Amino acid sequence: MKLYLVHAGFYDDNVSSGFYESHTNYFVVASDVKEAKAKAKVIPEYKSKKMHIDGIKEIDVVDGYKISLHEHGDSIEDKDNNYSYDEVKKI
Repeated sequence: MKLYLVHAGFYDDNVSSGFYESHTNYFVVASDVKEAKAKAKVIPEYKSKKMHIDGIKEIDVVDGYKISLHEHGDSIEDKDNNYSYDEVKKI
């Protein structure tokens, strides 16, 4: 399995009356880019905002470190460390 960053664009009527294109990124684990595209397209937010894909990047190495994915199973919940705007300012 490989890690992909999917760069998605969309127009939101609530932001400048939909004049400007907004963007978001999703990380997707898939066996190849075709599967990554398919997985991104079924994300509820992607569907509800009628997004399109502007690009997909396979993430293999970051800052000289090889990325290695390991399945953790259902018994372990996804845990991310999130740092808010105010917390980051203090670092």
